[in-house]
Amino acid sequence: MIKVGIVGGTGYTGVELLRILSAHPNVKLTAITSRGDKGTHVADMFPSLRGIVDLSFTSPEESALNDCDVVFFATPHGVAMSHARELLAHHVKIIDLAADFRLKDTAEFEKWYGMPHACPDILTEAIYGLVEVNRDAIRNARVIGLPGCYPTSVQLGFAPLLSQDKPLVDESRLIADCKSGVSGAGRRASVGSLFAESSDNFHAYGVKGHRHLPEIVQGLKAITRNTREIGLTFVPHLTPMIRGIHSTLYATLLPESRDTDFQKLYETHYRNDPFVDVLPAGSHPETRSVRASNYLRIAVHRPGNGNTLVILVVEDNLVKGAAGQGVQCMNLMFGLDETTGLKQVPVLP
Repeated sequence: MIKVGIVGGTGYTGVELLRILSAHPNVKLTAITSRGDKGTHVADMFPSLRGIVDLSFTSPEESALNDCDVVFFATPHGVAMSHARELLAHHVKIIDLAADFRLKDTAEFEKWYGMPHACPDILTEAIYGLVEVNRDAIRNARVIGLPGCYPTSVQLGFAPLLSQDKPLVDESRLIADCKSGVSGAGRRASVGSLFAESSDNFHAYGVKGHRHLPEIVQGLKAITRNTREIGLTFVPHLTPMIRGIHSTLYATLLPESRDTDFQKLYETHYRNDPFVDVLPAGSHPETRSVRASNYLRIAVHRPGNGNTLVILVVEDNLVKGAAGQGVQCMNLMFGLDETTGLKQVPVLP
């Protein structure tokens, strides 16, 4: 059994990790931490886990994290890197759901997250946990920097186009128009996520610059094997729903690629990826079709057979965009089938 610890178990991604890992056939939940709720039984905070998770929250210092095989960090940015060196010294693998090990450029990290990086040497070896792109590297990783929820949908939506030896689209003019449910803002109280503020409302934010932008650009360049520059306009929106991401992606075709069968291109690219579902031509994926699951669904459109390709991508921001993708990485790191414990059917309605 894989002994698993979770640091920061009281947020939405933390409870998703508990939900998924508690039913994982190869996992023993060993520790769940929270400084503010130390001593509280998990089921008292999350009644959905009553009779399923028999643990109480402990402080990180009092938890047996060094005895775990892997520790997940469902914490604010900056926490995982402060624990990384000690855990690695005890041969504990790390999967960070925050941004500590996403951006390879420490100056970029400091710019967007407002803090210096505590362990740039460990950052150098960390693997970006986008399974469909870095599957082989993840198998041998000690440290995983898990992608953000928006970056997962955008990168997997554009990946089949950018992974070709020669460009198929104008890579300097990519557009990502993305919408997320309120849970993407986390569980902490804030005015913007109050029911009276977010219900019956829809708005864009971060248009001037969002900290997921450099992560997405870094990932898209990596998909081209760092051989080409990427120009991306990324606009996130908050929608009045609890969970889910819908990303509408736009790419302008190059003249030499206009005879390409893009439906076939996407189907072929993802034929061996169990959690990426390329829908039939003409489909319009809905966020409810992936709710509470690790699936990501994609539809490819070319309106009027013109020069613009429109890619529609949906995922659950808390599962494929966070906890589920983390468990997918863990499975690979410990030699398991990557789908183990992750075949939950989406919840509908």
